[in-house]
Order: sequence, then C-alpha cells, then structure tokens
Amino acid sequence: MDLSIIAAATINGLLLGGIYTLVASGLTLIYGVLHIINFAHGSMLMLAMFGVFYLLTKLGIDPYLSLLVMVPAMYLLGYFLYKGLIGKLSNGKDENILLITLGLSILIENLALMFFKGDTRTISVSYSDTMVEMGSTLVSLPKIISFVASLVLCALLGLLINRTDIGKAIRAVAKERVGARLVGIDVDRVFAVSYGIGLATLGAAACLLMPIFYVSPTTGHVFVMVAFTVVVLGGMGSFLGAVVGGLIVGLTESFGGLFLGESLGQIGISLIFILILLFRPQGLFGAKT
Repeated sequence: MDLSIIAAATINGLLLGGIYTLVASGLTLIYGVLHIINFAHGSMLMLAMFGVFYLLTKLGIDPYLSLLVMVPAMYLLGYFLYKGLIGKLSNGKDENILLITLGLSILIENLALMFFKGDTRTISVSYSDTMVEMGSTLVSLPKIISFVASLVLCALLGLLINRTDIGKAIRAVAKERVGARLVGIDVDRVFAVSYGIGLATLGAAACLLMPIFYVSPTTGHVFVMVAFTVVVLGGMGSFLGAVVGGLIVGLTESFGGLFLGESLGQIGISLIFILILLFRPQGLFGAKT
C-alpha cells in the first residue's frame, strides 16, 4: 500500500483521537470522583452540539467562539443538575446515580426528537473547506484546530486537577471521600463541581466537533461507546490513560476504515474493548483493585 495513504490514515487517526480524548476526559473525571459511569454523557454532548448549532444559525457566533458560551453553560448545567436532582435523589448510593443518569439520557434524547425531529444538521463556516498540506497529505484545517485545542484543553484540565485547591479537593474526595469529609472538605460540593467540569468538557468538545461533524438526537451514541472504550483502555479515572487511549482508538478506527471499509471501521474498537477486558481489565494506566 502507498506510504502516502498510510501517512494520511495515521494523521486522520491522531486528529480524531484528540477529540475522543476530550470527550473521554470528562467521563473519566466523573468516574474518578463519583465512581459511577455517567450514562447521560452522550446525550449531554448531543445537547451541547445543538447549542453550538443554534448559536451559529440564530446568533451568528462562530463555533470556536462558542467555547466562551458553551463551556460555562455546560458547567452550570452539570453543577445545578447534580445539586438539584442527582445528589438529592441518589441518597448517596452509586447505583441510584447510575439509574438517574440513564433516565436523564432517555429523557433528553426523546425531548430532542420531539423538538429537533430526527433530521441531521451540519454547519458551514468560511474555513470549512480550507486544507493544510502536511507532507503529501492534505488535512482539513478545522480538524487540526480541533486536535490542537483538544490537547490544550486536556492539559489545562490536568493543571486544574493537579495545581489548584479545588483540584486537590477533587483528588482527595476521589481517593478517600470519608477522610476528605473528616478534614472539612464539602464532599457534596466537590461532587457537583466534578460533574459540572465533566459536562464543561462536553461543551468544549461540541464546539470543536461541529465544524467537522453533524448533530442529530442520536449523535451521542456515536461518541459515548467510543468514550467508554477510551476510558476502559486507558484505565478508569486516569487522565493520562484518556489521552493515550483516545489516540489509540482514533488510530484504530482510521486504519480499520482504511483496510475494512468505512462501515466496518469501528470493529477494531470493539475488539480492543474485548481484549482489554480479557487481559488487562484495569486498563493501561489503571491500578489493580
């Protein structure tokens, strides 16, 4: 096979993996602190993507400028959703949170179908068709912007968790919530902040996705299973694992599409998911329990 084709598949896989990393980082943060899988992750991403779509079509706000709106909006949604609904109804039980987030996912998707119908929507901006030459490969400029921005945002998230007081509180609660409560940390507030940050990453991901992807009420399904695979591959609760796992999954999908065809490209992702569960269930960077 021509080396230029291999190079193109590699570049496209890495660019795609950057977006997967950002989507999965919010999921791994929520799991790392709350120790639950957020079943509403995909539907929240879809909701954010519709927000970016209407900010452009109704108000003329560029998708990348929408970061200034969508990130705080999704953070506030997540924070108050946890404080006002999830935290109150769960009664401190993780299994209740699972059921609540599953119910939220079903509710949001059906409301989206009712209000937005089943149509697929895309956006077009002035730079949509701009291509950048990388060696012998032409790469879409929005894909490059999305990749770079995703890694920068993941790095900022890592700094937030490791270098700030709220980050220290998040890590303390993730490690030992009872001990954190005993030293005066407001655990319920940390839960709400963590859930808010997890949804804020989806707001950022939506802004970076819309110039290169489509949105419909079922769009979340496309990303949520991939995000679960990335989190399991990298290690539940590991941010480094989310980055490495996202890039691996992006490359796997790209080369799967190259050798098997676009419709079968994601078979490799399912295979990785099965193999990691069989041979290293804690993931690449996860700790054994």
